[in-house]
Amino acid sequence: MHATLADVIADTTQNAIEAGAKHVSLTLVEDGATIAVTIADDGKGMDAATQARAFNPFYTEPGKHDKRKVGLGLPILKQLCESTDGAVSLTSEKGVGTELKYSFSARHIDLPPMGDLVGMVMMLFNYPGDFELTFTHRKGAEEYAIQRSELAEAVGGLETVEGLSLARDFLQSQEDAL
Repeated sequence: MHATLADVIADTTQNAIEAGAKHVSLTLVEDGATIAVTIADDGKGMDAATQARAFNPFYTEPGKHDKRKVGLGLPILKQLCESTDGAVSLTSEKGVGTELKYSFSARHIDLPPMGDLVGMVMMLFNYPGDFELTFTHRKGAEEYAIQRSELAEAVGGLETVEGLSLARDFLQSQEDAL
């Protein structure tokens, strides 16, 4: 199981990127009672049969993982959501994209800590590939949103130590303001 919620969010967002999405939207909403995550993408999507098996731990998409015949990501997510008084839903259309929504009770004793949210966003923004990622974080009445391309342009790229440092500092300032 993942050690933090940031690890869970990173894992499920990587699935969207790996599905060939050109646009991925990651929204995190914390209202004091609930922590809710929505990941929407325009990737390859799933047909109804694949969606029906997505939460089966003995199923993984053929060809996704070499030498592995099980896919534990979504089954573990479902177990975590249900064990912390939350929920999970998946909607998808082949050739159109997928939307994954999940939530947790923010006050549940078994809820893992949030973890390094800024580090998670930085890792996702630096994930290889040609895609746009928009991250939105809403906490109470406050919110910020940032796009991968917008941040890279503002800091002069995410390929240098200086650019990465500036990007991390900016994201941390946004988190501190929430």
